[in-house]
Amino acid sequence: MALLEVKNLGINFGGLRAVDGVNLTIEEGQLYGLIGPNGAGKTTVFNLLTGVYKPTSGTIRLDNESIVGKSSSQICQTGIARTFQNIRLFNNMTVLENVKAAFHNEFKYSLLASLLHSKSFSSGEKEMDKRALDLLKVFGLDIYADEYACNLSYGAQRKLEIARALATNPKLLLLDEPAAGMNPQETSELMDTIRLIRERFHVTILLIEHDMKLVSGICEEILVLNFGTELAKGTPDEVLNNPEVITAYLGEE
Repeated sequence: MALLEVKNLGINFGGLRAVDGVNLTIEEGQLYGLIGPNGAGKTTVFNLLTGVYKPTSGTIRLDNESIVGKSSSQICQTGIARTFQNIRLFNNMTVLENVKAAFHNEFKYSLLASLLHSKSFSSGEKEMDKRALDLLKVFGLDIYADEYACNLSYGAQRKLEIARALATNPKLLLLDEPAAGMNPQETSELMDTIRLIRERFHVTILLIEHDMKLVSGICEEILVLNFGTELAKGTPDEVLNNPEVITAYLGEE
């Protein structure tokens, strides 16, 4: 059974049909790519999957459970986490605190326990610190644990955002243009990081990306959108050599 199954997904914004008839099946452990020209509807699909928008039509099932109509926080608890095209960190919090913030559904205290620093509060904080540091080590960010997030390099901020998403223990991780703004060296390191994430955390990954070298280098299957509809679907070789896909990106001769 597929981990994520999307059928006939669509949404209207007024008279505009932004996404229409999108079908997506992602198996557990798969690394899947979602590509298309600017304005093709890729981030809108992510927003539909994560409850930011409610679809006008279609179904979305995670582990055979419908998530349509659930809030973003409920969908996160169900097992979908995401990063954003524009990095969204708590800039005035430390690197460690950014990751710990993702544990809010797992570690809960009463106001009194927090004020009095009770035994349960102290042990919970120690456990969160340990787990957050373990995550940061995977990305080589543990040495910056006490730095403010805003002081990190661009590439390190991208990694921190992924680490925070992983802290929610997702089944499916959505990466929205993770290589945006990166130089070739950082992009190469990111490819290794994404492979490591899948293997180490046993997480399924769906990513939006414009860097075709990254997409073809790590994705096992790709869906191409254009004007909100499916243009092509298949392996990287099949998709990137498809004349219709080439035309959508480069235009007619």
